[in-house]
Amino acid sequence: MDNASTMSGAEKVARITPWINPEERITVQFDDQYDINTIVTGCTERLVDVELETNVPHLRQELSIPLSDLEVSEDPTHYTRDPDKPLQFKRLLLIVKGKRPAIVY
Repeated sequence: MDNASTMSGAEKVARITPWINPEERITVQFDDQYDINTIVTGCTERLVDVELETNVPHLRQELSIPLSDLEVSEDPTHYTRDPDKPLQFKRLLLIVKGKRPAIVY
């Protein structure tokens, strides 16, 4: 996905929306943490809603991230996993400006 940093909000929404699927994972990276498995639960013209995996099994961190605080790219190091869709050898990557918020247990 070229020109990730110059994408408009509408272009980001168009790239993220197909990944709204509880069976599919994407990758998120923050300034202080990389390679976080995540589920996209929603996307509007202002926010993307995600559930980040944590170190506690079956507990996810729910976040709403402003589209203006992220870049949209591809992660070629992971493949897709939804058994009902064709296998792809890359998946969505969201690069978030700033550090990952603290996890409240």
